[in-house]
Amino acid sequence: MQPKYQLVAGTLREEIRSGRYRDTMLLPTEYELCAQFHMSRQTVRQALSLLVSEGLIERRQGSGSHILANPSPAASPRRTVAVVTTYISNYIFPNILREIETVLAANNGAPTLFATQNHIGNERRILQTLLEGDLPDGILVEGTKTGLPSPNLDLYEQLRRQGVPLVFMHGVYQELKESAVSVMDDNRGGGRQLVEYLHKKGHTAIGGFFKNDDMQGVERYAGYVEAMRDLGLPLEDRHIFWYNTEHRERLLNDDQYCQYITNTFKHCTALVCYNDEIAARLISMLLKRGVRVPEDLAVVSFDDSPYCDISPVPVTSLSHGQQNAGHMAADLLMRLMQGQPCQSQVIPWQLVSRQSG
Repeated sequence: MQPKYQLVAGTLREEIRSGRYRDTMLLPTEYELCAQFHMSRQTVRQALSLLVSEGLIERRQGSGSHILANPSPAASPRRTVAVVTTYISNYIFPNILREIETVLAANNGAPTLFATQNHIGNERRILQTLLEGDLPDGILVEGTKTGLPSPNLDLYEQLRRQGVPLVFMHGVYQELKESAVSVMDDNRGGGRQLVEYLHKKGHTAIGGFFKNDDMQGVERYAGYVEAMRDLGLPLEDRHIFWYNTEHRERLLNDDQYCQYITNTFKHCTALVCYNDEIAARLISMLLKRGVRVPEDLAVVSFDDSPYCDISPVPVTSLSHGQQNAGHMAADLLMRLMQGQPCQSQVIPWQLVSRQSG
């Protein structure tokens, strides 16, 4: 469903082309259009601005919206896309943003960026800002704490009712999983893939280091435990370390945490990490404490990010190869904005073997 102003603009565009206003070459007043379409003045003004950008009308102070006798060739309308993500400048997002910008630029659009810092309060304020201002033509969303129930579903429902297309990246809320369009990593399959890889290398005591407030962490854990069970390997709760967004910065910088983490994996020979950032930081901490990687503890991870190469021991990690979530999500959003049917997509993994595992 299109935003309301695009529906108004579409109706007026057809009426202009059909010759309805040929006698006056003038559109009805804003007040009359509000009454005709049962829309707010803001919505009508957005619609008229769109027709101006297409060269169909000219707005003159004090005399209304004049239809141009020889309209300039219609340029494709400028597309506004809000990109709501957890973090902008760190980890894998810069590469994702580059691909989003590439797709939008090819479709006469540009992103406006918002970062939630993975805090639900920030996400709520951002969504309210979008609803209270000029609605974007579409929204790309990396959900906030998608492993937990979201208090912001009411705002996503308001955006849906307003006809704003949305595409989720990386994580989608459980309540929206069946109805929302998304581009997701094969998190469960990746968890299985890493355990199977380590098992083939001879490991049986395999621990896990997962994030529990995002869908990715929960799904990666699910694949991990399924593979451990199916391979007949011992599943030990004491060999699983869970963390959340609020603990992220302290995680491997606090001596008390570090000691607890070291004890958690004391009897393991291999470890599956939530992502490369955690894997690289963990490897640095282990080496300082005299634990050799991979001789004493093999470490594998997800995302094949730059952290893999800057780690003291390069990290074995799962990669998406040439596929990019940002490119795929932006492409889906463009198709939704054009009224095309779209389906959610899942990106498979391929293993990149390095020294850590």
